[in-house]
Parts: sequence; C-alpha cells; structure tokens
Amino acid sequence: MTSHRPTMNDVARTAGVSLKTVSRVVNGETTVAPDLAARVHAAVESLDYRPHVGASMLRRNDRRTRTIGLLLDDVSHPFSAALHRAVEDQARARGIQVLTGSLDQDPVREQTLAEAFAERQTDGLILAPTGADSGHLGAHTGLPVVFVDRTPTGAAGDTVVSTNVSGAAGAVRHLIAQGHRSIGFLGGHQHLSTTRDRHRGYLRALGSRAGPAVHDLHDPTDAERAAVAMLRGPHPPTALFTTQSMVTLGVVRALRRLSRERSVALVGFDDFPLADLLEPPVTVVAQDPARMGRTAAAALFERIEGYDGPPREIRIPTTLIPRGSGELPI
Repeated sequence: MTSHRPTMNDVARTAGVSLKTVSRVVNGETTVAPDLAARVHAAVESLDYRPHVGASMLRRNDRRTRTIGLLLDDVSHPFSAALHRAVEDQARARGIQVLTGSLDQDPVREQTLAEAFAERQTDGLILAPTGADSGHLGAHTGLPVVFVDRTPTGAAGDTVVSTNVSGAAGAVRHLIAQGHRSIGFLGGHQHLSTTRDRHRGYLRALGSRAGPAVHDLHDPTDAERAAVAMLRGPHPPTALFTTQSMVTLGVVRALRRLSRERSVALVGFDDFPLADLLEPPVTVVAQDPARMGRTAAAALFERIEGYDGPPREIRIPTTLIPRGSGELPI
C-alpha cells in the first residue's frame, strides 16, 4: 500500500469544491461562503492536510510566511521563557508561528541565527541583542526588527525595555531607608545595556556615597567569590545590590557561607523561582517579562502591517517586592 502527502487537489475533491476555494480558505480569506468553508475545513481535518509554507507564500499577494523569529539570550531562563510564551500566545492568536533560538550572549550566534531566519523569509524578528554591534541587521532590507530587554548598538528599531535606571535607584533608596549608607554593587556584563543602566540607577541613588563595586560577573560562582571578597575586605558594606538573578544567587550563597544572611541586607534586580522561600526571602526588583513579550509582539505586528513611524522606546515598569532580605536594618 502506498501513500502520499495530501495535496490541495485532494482537499478540493473531498470537499467537492474548486481548487481556488480551497486556496482561499487555507490562506485565511474571509469571503468564502460559510458552508463551503466548513466543508473545506472538514476535508482538511479528515485528510490531515498540511499546507506547504513556501508554496502558500507564493500564492499569497502579501508574500508573507506567517512566521516570526524570536532570539533571546537563553530560552531556558525563567525570564526568557515567560517572554517567549507571551510572544507565542500573541502570535498564535494571529495564526503566526514563532521560530526561536538562544544566543548565549554570543555575537556570532546572533548574526548567524538572524541571517538564518531572514533566509527562511520570516515576516519579522524580535531580538534581545547580545550587546555587540547589531549593524548586520541592515543587510536584511525590509525585515522588521523589534529589540527587547536590551537596547541595540549599531541598529535602530522599536525597543521594549524595563525601567532599569529608576528600578535600580528605587532598590538602593529602599536600602538607604533602612539606614544603610555603605551599599556594595555586584553586576553582570558591562557591555550589556541592562547592566550599565542598573549601575546608573545605583549611582543616581547614592551619588558620592557609592560603595565598593564589582562588574562583569559571569555566573553564580563568580558572584559568590566576589561577594565573599567584598564582605571580608577592610571596609565591608552593610548592604548589597545585584543587577540580575544569576548574580543574586551567587551572593545568597556567599551570605550563607559567611553566616551573614541575617546581618547584610540584599536587594536583587529581577525575580527568580523560589526567591520567596529562601531564608530570609529575597527582596527583588521584579520585571514583567510577559508584558514585555506582549508589547514587543504588538510592536512587531504593527511594523509588519506597514507602520513606518520613527523608532520607539517603550519602557515597562518594574516593581519592588519587599520580602525580608532588603529590610534588614543596619
């Protein structure tokens, strides 16, 4: 017994309609009579017909593939996962598929995957830039791009970011309100706009009273080592501010290692799973990745539909969540 992949002709014969009618229904046109459309849908389901994306694109006047690309730092990270799900939900409601990739803060991978998605003729791209020059996107003329989480270098486009500066400043002022004057800073990669902006917020709140600072921490192990050294130094801070969840986790380990988790205050930028179950629970500046994803998707779909206004920067508010670690008094 031989079998073949069902074709549009098979659907037309099964539904008892013309090939043109099947094409119009499959391509989402709404001018087909409801009874004919129902017959086509029933035939599609019974035959398990799957349209050929490339062929469908050639038949469509707008030449769209109904796909978009989404490039994030690490799709397994809770922040990226929540953002990804929000984009996917918005796209799915429009009948659009999302192709996703992780960049691992690798500029070469950013360029390679952006080129791969462009070659697949995706209708647009949402990108969390690695911090390197994103000028390579200029080669993909006509491909709408929306940047998310970080501002780009060497490229222009709509950008959706958290209120990083004011969120960080609010976190440090919260520590000051508990009586702290010596507040240490532990940050991630300085080439990322998020780290730079959160450091700006830290400095804005402290001014000339800025405490010890360590930058370019790569992972929790680096952060733990840096925090231990800072707290064992000649003038240890009484409170700490961290710029992202991986750094915060390392600092939590350092505090527990030194038995200082109840004597050194801590506020971390970005929430993370089980932060509320630690002892003490970790006070954080929470971002809203789901709202960022929805906003980035909406901006991209606007661009795909033809909006050609100047690039926009959309800032999504952060929220300080007091849980205990940031409320420890001096």
